[in-house]
Amino acid sequence: MTNLITGLIGVAGVCAFLGIMLWWIKAVPLIIICVLVMGLLIYDLYQSLRANGNGAG
Repeated sequence: MTNLITGLIGVAGVCAFLGIMLWWIKAVPLIIICVLVMGLLIYDLYQSLRANGNGAG
């Protein structure tokens, strides 16, 4: 449960940071990179929650 809460806080923080950056800098390559980074972040969170802290990656 702790992994879920801290993971959601981390995702929210990264979303806030990237959202503010994208608000000021509207460039298509930056948008693509940010979307890819968010996808990788969510995938990593999913993998860590699925492993359930047993060390199996």
